[in-house]
This record gives sequence, structure tokens and C-alpha cells, in this order.
Amino acid sequence: MRQLPSVAVLSKGTFSDEAARYFFRGREVDLHYRRMIADVFKSTAEGLTDWSVIPIENTIDGSVSLHSDWLVHEVELPIRAEWVFPAVQNLVGRGAELGAEAGGAADEGRAWDPAKIVKIFSHPVAMAQCYEFIRAHIPHAELETLSSTAEAIRTVHDNPGRGWAAIGTRTAAADYGLDLLQEGVTDHDNNYTRFLLVGHRVYECETAPKHKTSILITLPEDYPGALHQVLAAFSWRRINLSRIESRPTKKKLGSYYFWIDIEMSLDTVLLPAAIAEIEAIGCQVRILGSYPSFPFEG
Repeated sequence: MRQLPSVAVLSKGTFSDEAARYFFRGREVDLHYRRMIADVFKSTAEGLTDWSVIPIENTIDGSVSLHSDWLVHEVELPIRAEWVFPAVQNLVGRGAELGAEAGGAADEGRAWDPAKIVKIFSHPVAMAQCYEFIRAHIPHAELETLSSTAEAIRTVHDNPGRGWAAIGTRTAAADYGLDLLQEGVTDHDNNYTRFLLVGHRVYECETAPKHKTSILITLPEDYPGALHQVLAAFSWRRINLSRIESRPTKKKLGSYYFWIDIEMSLDTVLLPAAIAEIEAIGCQVRILGSYPSFPFEG
């Protein structure tokens, strides 16, 4: 029996799940769901799965530092691909329980009554992304954060009759048989999340719109102007950097590394030359991956 490629991903019904299903559409893969991001990483690091799907950056909240630190400090998993997926949050609950009565208090013609919602559950990031919607329409509701949007929807499903609602995905709402009380409650329309596919197995694809390379640079301690020299090595070669972020090395106070995303494949002449120049001034360079990059195509 042929064994399918396997992918570790956060809980079923999360945006990681939706993004993984979108990215691997048309391919046969075995999705392994894990409750915690640490378990996602470990699943692939320990050889239980071929890849892990990791949310790494969001247009509203920026970088997910915890996930970056896992890739840097905890595991040795090369980046194999990246893609961007829209994070559309929805208000989820039981329409019959939270519905507005004829001539009742629901505003703007909604089929649900905000006054009947006493508590809202979601992941803290998802909750923050919908702050203005909650403040404008359900300001009285108690807010409680959980480990994922899928867990929030499951909690509402398991507690009928309590006036609870959740913020989460369309997929999780369908999985638990709950209603979409209101779609698209995110405060910003351009809410996209960037996902990384990491693992020891090469991801094969026919074509990709572009390729990127991610590197980690640690500067020499006794070299004033080292960061300027690093950036100059890319600048004069006209190599575009799409992201540069500093994070503590966790070795001592004031010691940082720089995560740099480069819009160029390592299979070129210019990029290896730039890296060699950076290493020549005493910088430590670690290649995190050179990989295809895919935008969302709705």
C-alpha cells in the first residue's frame, strides 16, 4: 500500500488547517492534527510526518515570534515552501438560540440578537483582529481566549443554551454544525497570514511565481558598523530584502540575530557571493531555506 506524504498541522478547523487544505489541493496528503504548535514541530522533527505547516507572519499582527524561535532554537527543519492565505474570521454560534425575535432588538436586519450573546471565545490573535467589531456590536459580552479558534468553536458547541458564541473559521463551524451568525468580522479586509512548509522532505512543484531564501545572521561582537556592511552586501548587488527582523539569541542580554528574507533563490550567482562577503567580515550565516513562494489565488 502506497504511503501518502504526511503533514502536521494545528487543530482541525483552524486557519492552519484551511491553509494546508488550500495549499495541497489536488494532491493526496495525510493531515496529522496537533493541538499545540510545539507538537506540530516535534511531529516532523521526530520523523512522524514529512512536513509541518507553520503560520509565521500576519499582515495585522506581524511576525509570530514564538514560531520563529522554534525554527531557530528548537528544531533543524529547512523551509520548503511558503504561501499566503486570507484569515477571514466569522462570528459563530447557534442561530436558533441567538436569533432575534420578530420586531426584536437585532440591529441592521441581523438574524441574531447581540443582546443574547453573553460570552465570546476565540484565540487571542483572532480576538484582537476583531476588536472593533466586538466593541461596536457586542461590547457587553465577556471575552475568553483559548488555544485555537477551533477549540473556541468546539467549546460553544459543547455548551448549548448559555448564550455563547465564538470567532473562528467557516470550516470549524461546519465541522461542529454551528451557524455563521456573521461572516467577515475581521476589522481589516487585508488580513492575510503567511505560512511556511518546513521539513526534511523536498517539496516538489512544477512552477512558482517567485523564489525566496531565508537566512539567519549573527554579527561579530567587536565589529562596529557590521549591520551596515551586511546590508551593503545586498544593496550594491541590487538584491531585494522583503523582511529583516532582530530577535534575541538567548545567550546574553543585548545579543541578537537577524532573520532576513531575500527575494532570490540560492541557485544564483549573486546571492552566494553576498553571503560569502558577509561571512568574510566575521558574521555567522545559517541558511534556513531556499524555496518557492506562492501568493493566494482566490
